[in-house]
Amino acid sequence: MLNLTKIKAITLDLDDTLWPIWPAIERAEAALSNWLTPQAPKAALVFANAEQRLALRQEVVQSRPDIGHDLGTLRREVIRLALQRMGEDSTLAEPAYDVFIAQRMRVDFFADAKPALAWLAARFPVVALSNGNADVHQVGIGEFFKAGLSAQDFGVGKPDPRIFHAAADLAGVAPHEVLHVGDDAALDVLGGLGAGMQTVWVNRNQNVWTLEAVQPHVTVTDMAHLCDLLQGRP
Repeated sequence: MLNLTKIKAITLDLDDTLWPIWPAIERAEAALSNWLTPQAPKAALVFANAEQRLALRQEVVQSRPDIGHDLGTLRREVIRLALQRMGEDSTLAEPAYDVFIAQRMRVDFFADAKPALAWLAARFPVVALSNGNADVHQVGIGEFFKAGLSAQDFGVGKPDPRIFHAAADLAGVAPHEVLHVGDDAALDVLGGLGAGMQTVWVNRNQNVWTLEAVQPHVTVTDMAHLCDLLQGRP
């Protein structure tokens, strides 16, 4: 149960909370492969093959644990490694990443997302808090956010309490005055609870809650449901 009187700010996950992530990633992967085809056709085939692409990514994650939180750097290293392995021009990694990230920023919002953001932003400072590399300004919703904080910029990601506390600082409030909202049970709910925040689990797909030791303060089916709950706030 939410304590509405304590809520002075909102921290908000992005991917799969405000939009489905995989359509954007699939478009970005296709654009990357298409861009590479005339210049690095062997690497292009790697990125066109989901199994090979995943294997390469896992290899980089294992060999470079220092960049696991930084999805942009991780993606660049995967592209660079593919080019090197195929004997092609590794200097293409940076422009290839630019092609990828431009498409990754093309997101299809859930119908409830923008109206809810407008409602929330009129009442609270809202801070984006994401382990992903979406940018609220580039996806077209920057006007609703006081600030944004990503794992790649901060240096650690959710569920580490430090990134939650940093987000609270950006909102100008104490952690216990923050309501953290997100779709991931471990990263968002456990992370938020561990940081001393109230939490909302956005469960769009009617998933079963499996973490018996803890519970979110409330579960909602979409962002409109969240706004309805907050209507009663003094």
